[in-house]
Amino acid sequence: MSRLPRLARLLRFAVVGGVNTLTFYGCYLALHPWLPYFAAYTIAFLFSMVGSFFLNTYFTYRTRPSWKKFLLFPLTQVTNYVVQSAGLVVLVNWCGLGTRIAPLLAAVLAIPFTYLVSTRILVPGSGVSASPGGVERGTGVGRTGDDGHTGDDGRMGDDGRAGDDGRTGDETQPVRSGGPA
Repeated sequence: MSRLPRLARLLRFAVVGGVNTLTFYGCYLALHPWLPYFAAYTIAFLFSMVGSFFLNTYFTYRTRPSWKKFLLFPLTQVTNYVVQSAGLVVLVNWCGLGTRIAPLLAAVLAIPFTYLVSTRILVPGSGVSASPGGVERGTGVGRTGDDGHTGDDGRMGDDGRAGDDGRTGDETQPVRSGGPA
C-alpha cells in the first residue's frame, strides 16, 4: 500500500478515534456521578467499543463487518483496555490527576496500540501468518502488505501480481525434498 492511502486511513482512524473518545467521555461523565470512577470507565469503554467497531469497519478500513470480526474485535481491544486502565490508575493514584481528565489522557496514550491492533483484526490479510517459503504476511521487505503487494524484494502478493521487479518469488524459493532435513 502506498503512503498516501495509508495516510488517508490513518486520518480516518483519527477521526473515528475522536468520535469514539467523545462518545466514551460523554458516557463516562454521565455515569461518573452515580458509579465509582473505574466502574463508570469500564461501562463507557464497553459501550464505545461497539461503536468503534462499526465506525472502523465501515469508515476507517472500508471493510464489511462480520460476526467473526465483531467477536474478535473486543478480544484485540484487551490490549487497549489494559494500556488505558494502567494509564488511568497511574495518572489518578500516582500522578494525582483528577478522575475527570485522567481517562482522556489515558485514551490518548493508548492510540498507537489501538491502531495496530485494529488494523490486524479488521483488514483482511493484514495479520501475520506463515506462508509457503517461510515468508510472513504483513508489511516490510519480503512480506505482503494490506493490498497483497510486497516490499522491495518483488515477491508475489495474494492477488497474483508481482512486486516491483516483476519476479513472482518462485526464483528465490529453496528447493525442498520430501525427506528429513
